[in-house]
Amino acid sequence: MKSPYERLFVRKMQSCIDDLVNEGAAAGVVEPDNVGPALALMRSEQVPESKIHLTYTWITECDTPVHWVKEHEHDYDEVLIWHGNDPNDVDDLGAEIYLDIEGVRHTITTSGSVYLPAGIRHCPLGFNRVDRPFRFSALSLSPNYASDEHEPAR
Repeated sequence: MKSPYERLFVRKMQSCIDDLVNEGAAAGVVEPDNVGPALALMRSEQVPESKIHLTYTWITECDTPVHWVKEHEHDYDEVLIWHGNDPNDVDDLGAEIYLDIEGVRHTITTSGSVYLPAGIRHCPLGFNRVDRPFRFSALSLSPNYASDEHEPAR
C-alpha cells in the first residue's frame, strides 16, 4: 500500500535555476564555472504544502575571486548555509567566501550559516578561493524564491 504521505517527499532533486533570479543569466551575471547545478531540496512546485524554498548546490575549486550573486533583498526571511566536506573537521570549510550585508563585507572560512531578516540588503556573494568542494544551500522562508527586483513571493 502506498503511504498517504508520499506526496511530502522529494525523491529526486530537480533543477531550480529558473527560480534563482539573482544569480546567473537572470541577474546578468555569468554563471561561474565552479558552481554546480542549482537543485531544489524543497519548494511548493514539488510539494504544494511546503512553506519553504530550499536549494542545494556544490561549489568546486577556484583559485581566483569569483562573483556569484548580486545584491538584493527579499520580503521574507532567508538562511544561507555553507558546509565543508571533511568529516574529521566539520568546521573546516576549505574555502573563503565573501558576503555583504547592508554594504558591510563579511569573510567566511568555516562551515556555518547566516540568518537574513526580510528587507535586509545582502550580497554580493562570491568566493575568494575554494580549495576543495563544499555544499551551499539557501533556505527561503517562503514557498517560492523572489526578490524585491522581481515579483513578490506567492
